[in-house]
Amino acid sequence: MLKVFADRGGTFTDIVAVTNNQAIIDRLSRYPERFLIVSLPKGQWIIVYKLLSENPEQYQDAAIQGIRDIMGISGNEPIPTEAIEVIKMGTTVATNALLERKGDRVVLLITKGFKDALRIAYQNRPNIFARHIVLPTMLYEQVIEINERYDAHGNELISINIEQAKNELQVVYNTGIQSCAIVFMHSDRYPEHEQQIAQIAQKIGFTQISVSHQVSPLMKLVSRGDTTVVDAYLTPILRRYVNQIASQLPGVKLMFMKSDGGLVAAEQFQGKDSILSGPAGGIVGAVQTSKRAGFELVITFDMGGTSTDVAHFKGEYERQLDSEIAGARMRVPVLAINTIAAGGGSILSFDGSSYRVGPKSAGSNPGPACYRRGGPLAVTDANVMLGKIHPQYFPSVFGIDGNLPLDKDTVIQQFTQLAQDIQAATLNHCTPEQVAAGFIAIAVENMANAIKKISLQRGYDVTQYVLCCFGGAGGQVACLIADTLGMQKIFLHPYAGVLSAYGMGLADVRAIREGGVEQPLTQALIPKLHQLMQYLETQANNEINEGNVQTEIVQKVNLKYEGTNSNLTVNFADDVLLMRQEFENEHKSRYGFIQLEKTLIVESTSVEVIQKMDTPEEPLITRTRSLFEAPEAVEIVRMFTADKWHDTPVYRREDLQPEDSINGPAIIVEKISTIVVEPHWQAILTEYNHLILQRL
Repeated sequence: MLKVFADRGGTFTDIVAVTNNQAIIDRLSRYPERFLIVSLPKGQWIIVYKLLSENPEQYQDAAIQGIRDIMGISGNEPIPTEAIEVIKMGTTVATNALLERKGDRVVLLITKGFKDALRIAYQNRPNIFARHIVLPTMLYEQVIEINERYDAHGNELISINIEQAKNELQVVYNTGIQSCAIVFMHSDRYPEHEQQIAQIAQKIGFTQISVSHQVSPLMKLVSRGDTTVVDAYLTPILRRYVNQIASQLPGVKLMFMKSDGGLVAAEQFQGKDSILSGPAGGIVGAVQTSKRAGFELVITFDMGGTSTDVAHFKGEYERQLDSEIAGARMRVPVLAINTIAAGGGSILSFDGSSYRVGPKSAGSNPGPACYRRGGPLAVTDANVMLGKIHPQYFPSVFGIDGNLPLDKDTVIQQFTQLAQDIQAATLNHCTPEQVAAGFIAIAVENMANAIKKISLQRGYDVTQYVLCCFGGAGGQVACLIADTLGMQKIFLHPYAGVLSAYGMGLADVRAIREGGVEQPLTQALIPKLHQLMQYLETQANNEINEGNVQTEIVQKVNLKYEGTNSNLTVNFADDVLLMRQEFENEHKSRYGFIQLEKTLIVESTSVEVIQKMDTPEEPLITRTRSLFEAPEAVEIVRMFTADKWHDTPVYRREDLQPEDSINGPAIIVEKISTIVVEPHWQAILTEYNHLILQRL
């Protein structure tokens, strides 16, 4: 049987498969340069495979193609689905649709008088001195105002004119819009009107109906409305993608990663839960592997081709309820991930006075200049120029036929030209390698700032943490980032290059439900909270619906000071003083003060039901060389770092054994990524095949 964990990223699609089928292993062993195979206990193997996400000449969908390649099936044969036990995947399909504004056409139905509420929103001014403010484009195409109203206490002030609503919806439906978002005032508590309109829309034939009291049952019309519109905008695209995958894999159990770090069955995967689907797999992978390696305080650092994601972990997953992604506000629990547009494909440019890195990416098509598709200079090219990436240790999958190595000559030629342009503009003489190092320094600074945002700015001392570094490009800059932040330890898992995909296999099934409360925190409120949590737990259990499986339940409350707007999440307890104490500790750490005289308000509660999955084990490796025998370098190459060229040994990861230690400068190459050990750093291999880098 085959278990497949896949992550479709912006540049590469990563696949990790677990199998006990000897025939598959024997066949793939003939292609050691394409597949990494690791044997597990109990007669199983892990197969690691990477392919370009977009390769229109070769295949339609990268994940399906990856499964075909592993099973050895050509493009026109059906996949023997009885051999596949489960497929768990993360996808950026919805994220990209949101970034590129390529979702479905949506009509918004909203209470009369609030037609522009989502457009006006909170009147935030991201750039306070800009006289010309550019609002993000709205995701809905048309608005229908429905004459209806409940007051805040649930009294019906205006009832719906059913006939009129039916006619207006029919007119919009006839223009070809099939997706609608329904958002009424106070409907998070009094949903009857939304239910009536949803029934009308269903009869007319709308294929996607997102209703705000189901999508985000919380106060605040604007963010509840925005979340509902995002859901209506993206769910149809996801449905089509899920159906396209499912149609080629009839009868296979298909699961997707949600933004909150839990898995969900494919048919329940919704637009609002999918925005951080890929990065969430990375966080789960980083946290679970770091815990196995004995680290409790973790900064996760995932540098891929298009973007870099960082997150903070201190004992439990951190989630945020309010987030803004690509100009759309959302109120659904998502993992607290800070994403910046800096990856291996980030384009390097010189604007006449300063170096710029990103935010645009060269993606996988055309890709960086060295990919042989005529792309621009990117971060990966700078590492080629500096001798941190060498074509002979990189898979030969480039060029039109996908069989050539990286092109180093064009990189040297373009950096030489760029150095001349810079000298002409600024009269500063710098060599091509100094120019490349300058660009890398800027990229590193951008990424270090992203880490400061989630750690230092929230009261955490980052020097006590381990930097869990992964993603295809992470190992090339890990030491530089740790140096910038004063961090002492870096953890690199053997599957670090594909950890987001591996994380899909380490994740549990999770269902989270929230309920709005908006009442002062008193002992008298506790029984009501119990009642609400019981109801939320039932709802969450219905989503998982796996009969009598062992589940774990986590109950949280979101608290804030009366008259303020910033919530902090604490564990639910029967004792009000305990919750107050936890809130004050967190408030003091985050903001530096507490207000003892103020009343605490329970804004909302959440219940999370977790169903544990069985996850792949990690094999122990044993040392066969004597302790005094050092690993042998494959060759010595030239690498430019700390402003000079160094003769640098190159080691293969698979040649290393437990307790080997390597002092920088050195390069460690593996099938799926390259690790640069900078001067003053030391790399040590553990018995779990984990690579720990320590500052000397």
